[in-house]
Amino acid sequence: MTTFGIEEEFFFLDPETMMPANVAADVHRRLAADPRWGEHAHPEFLASQVEFATPVFETLAEAGDQLAAFRREVDADAGRHAVCVASVGTSPDAPRFPSITDVDRYHRIVRDMAGIIADHQMSGLHVHVGIPSREHGVAALNAVRPWLPLLTAMTGNSPLWRGHVTGYESWRTVQLRRWTTAGCPPRFADAADYERRTHDMLGLGGLVELALIAWNVRLSEHLPTIEFRMSDAQLTTDDTLLVAALCRAFVMRAIDEHDRFGSDPAAIRPLRSVDDPDPDPPPELLSAATLHAAHAGLSGGAFDPASGRLAPAHELVRRLERHLTEPLERAGDRELVHRLVARLLRDGTGAQRQLAAWHRGGIAGLRRLFASTITARPSTTSAAGPGSRSTGGRTGGPASETGRRIQSNG
Repeated sequence: MTTFGIEEEFFFLDPETMMPANVAADVHRRLAADPRWGEHAHPEFLASQVEFATPVFETLAEAGDQLAAFRREVDADAGRHAVCVASVGTSPDAPRFPSITDVDRYHRIVRDMAGIIADHQMSGLHVHVGIPSREHGVAALNAVRPWLPLLTAMTGNSPLWRGHVTGYESWRTVQLRRWTTAGCPPRFADAADYERRTHDMLGLGGLVELALIAWNVRLSEHLPTIEFRMSDAQLTTDDTLLVAALCRAFVMRAIDEHDRFGSDPAAIRPLRSVDDPDPDPPPELLSAATLHAAHAGLSGGAFDPASGRLAPAHELVRRLERHLTEPLERAGDRELVHRLVARLLRDGTGAQRQLAAWHRGGIAGLRRLFASTITARPSTTSAAGPGSRSTGGRTGGPASETGRRIQSNG
């Protein structure tokens, strides 16, 4: 079974202002001393953030149990500090310059990136999926490229910034475009091409380590995984589970196609149906489509990876589900994904739900939304408890040996 792990980041917020509350150090000290969470709870870049780097999972049920349990923990910690906690891409309000966690690496990033850090106040959802080899990982990178704008549109959850409605569903995506690498990666010929081109960037534009590559999808440098990074932090556990299931299904399908056809897009192109994506869309088109997705979300048109034009977003989401039917079925995720997709199309993205709460009740409306979503019960059920296998900690950090067990059997 193809395994996966998840990194969720959470903001602690002042309940009266929705400004970041810098209590994460105290929260992390408590979590680190708890044997259930010590291996998996990590400080993050901002002093108002904590991260959960999950155990390795084989099923969505296991993931749902773990994610929900950790969310209950941080919600209880928020109560102890008289703040609220939210899983959102940007805090609704923010200072002119953030408070940074006191870690040498983070201080170096501030020095290197300078004024960019003023707006680098964001939380993401990262999904690691096991791969048999880096060649398979590059195949998965190439396969998911055409779909990244739609995945961005489905996962926008940062419509507010410094107390104002931005007009974008994923303002975090806009902020990340300032970094040396951002958005959709280029197409790579093979693993050697990936290694050469990523290493060639080192030393340029503040990119002093490969862990700072901010593409929406990349290969992990410390785990045998491909890492999906296009998503804002998601309001509910179910929202996160939908993203994880789709990411795993993409990788499973890409592994199968690589084993059948190799890495040459020309070998697959004759087999494409009219609804299949162009295997090599131009980078400038994907860049424009990503910004469009960050702006419009699922409202109206979204980038169609088959035609290269806009098409009704809801139809494209259903087509994506059909595109991944076989791997979803094989993983046992098809029924749950179908229900979660239907809910997404009915209730809207996290950004749409935030905006509805904001327009109904301002800060009080957001506070109620965050309280109801952070510990919302997931649709999965399992008897599994907190596990011991780790995804290896925060992105770019040292990998544990157990973390290396994220794997894929194809």
